[in-house]
Amino acid sequence: MSFSMQTIQQQFKVEYNYAVFFTQHLFDPANTLLKDFFNQYTEQGFQKKALVIVDEGFANFHPSLSSDIRTYFSQSVPQIQLASETIIVPGGEACKNDPVLFESLVNAVDVHGIDRHSFIIAIGGGAVLDLVGYAAAVSHRGIKLIRVPTTVLAQNDSGVGVKNSINFKGKKNFLGTFAPPVAVFNDLTFLRTLDDRDWRGGLAEAIKVALIKDTAFFEWIESHVDALAGRDEEAMAYLIHRCAEMHTDHIAGGDPFEFGSSRPLDFGHWAAHKLEYLTDFQVRHGEAVAIGIALDCVYAAKIGKLPEADLTRILDVLTKLGFDLYHPKLAENDKINLRNGLQEFREHLGGRLTIMLLEKIGKGVEVHELDADIIAQSVDYLEGSKLIHA
Repeated sequence: MSFSMQTIQQQFKVEYNYAVFFTQHLFDPANTLLKDFFNQYTEQGFQKKALVIVDEGFANFHPSLSSDIRTYFSQSVPQIQLASETIIVPGGEACKNDPVLFESLVNAVDVHGIDRHSFIIAIGGGAVLDLVGYAAAVSHRGIKLIRVPTTVLAQNDSGVGVKNSINFKGKKNFLGTFAPPVAVFNDLTFLRTLDDRDWRGGLAEAIKVALIKDTAFFEWIESHVDALAGRDEEAMAYLIHRCAEMHTDHIAGGDPFEFGSSRPLDFGHWAAHKLEYLTDFQVRHGEAVAIGIALDCVYAAKIGKLPEADLTRILDVLTKLGFDLYHPKLAENDKINLRNGLQEFREHLGGRLTIMLLEKIGKGVEVHELDADIIAQSVDYLEGSKLIHA
């Protein structure tokens, strides 16, 4: 065989390291956490810059944020040159549906000379972090991303992970990357301006991870339902830290870039993603996940996997936290929308459906098919449950 025909087999590993910090009053000059982080970057010969992009909803509640950030950097991190403007982007899932908005962020990277030695600081809810993370990941093949999540959902779940995305052709997260941040800063004080829906919404992801991984954590949530529903900060701080810990442990110990079709952290999400679209995102992500969890738990009970007593406990916790567990869009068109959603989720996974169902609280099992008729019966069950609790 000639040398020109011999195969070269390439293999290498890349190690990722990033910290999830927990703090309060991040941009107070007395708080040195951010200063200490930037002081790690002592690379010589490069002018490091930072572009700050903020969720509009959060910015409206914190009118001094931009000036606070500028004061912090000028006093504590003078070696980092802030871009001349703080970019404000609309929050919520709609921001991931707007290609013009995405292009404007990439343009800002160009205009402000943000290069691979620089940073993008994303401050906001999960949708904004997804959008900004995607723009950072594809600009110059990857700009260092710092996430500052401002919702419960982002602090305990999406903001601490490795995924970034935007929506495309009516499909959630169709365009995206696996690109870890260089750091995540969870500031508990940023949660104080959340409305009750967004405070509650993040609890759905906590219940999700507890149900599939940690019975004791679910029991803790169960015993702290009133405190969590009543916006007790100490209870929420524990919940966020435990969720973030479990989320990062899962990423490190499993399949972080999802080469396989096993995605246990998507428990309850196949129906949730479809419901978000069907309601034009009037149902927010956490609310949709709560319904998705309820639907999959009812399904598991109907096929004899999940004990009825466990189902009752799960639905009781979700209801006491204030979640609605049914939406009319689930039943629309003889449930055909849900069947389509299941097919779309199959495509998203690469053609092989893998769904996590519960065997008991704290233990999930993967299945590769769901029965459409039993899904329909489960929807009817939740509709009946809604009437009982109304």
